[in-house]
Amino acid sequence: MELNEITEIIIGCAIEVHKALGPGLLESTYEVCLIHELSKRGLRVEKQVAVPVIYDSIKLDAGYRIDLLVGDAVIVELKSVDRLHPIHEAQLISYLKPSGKKVGLLINFNVKLLKDGIRRLAT
Repeated sequence: MELNEITEIIIGCAIEVHKALGPGLLESTYEVCLIHELSKRGLRVEKQVAVPVIYDSIKLDAGYRIDLLVGDAVIVELKSVDRLHPIHEAQLISYLKPSGKKVGLLINFNVKLLKDGIRRLAT
């Protein structure tokens, strides 16, 4: 499956979750529901995937975790905040680089219309 196909499915599933739950819940609630929707569509989803920091030529666990890794190709960072800030995009970019993944989605569920809370980033 191509990256664009995977991201379209992820966005569609996120919209379904948002329609059903609305804004204002905990990020963890949206995470489990989105995992369920993605799994129903046959996509492999890993949650809370460790991203090591490379320092002095060694991999170190600094506590960084990708919310979701979908199809071993797309990083999904979930938020439930008043609005997205540049630091949220920087966080996703910092996960893309060491993971070797090319595409990430930043999804903020705490919005009236979910399309206003989605950012697609590529390296």
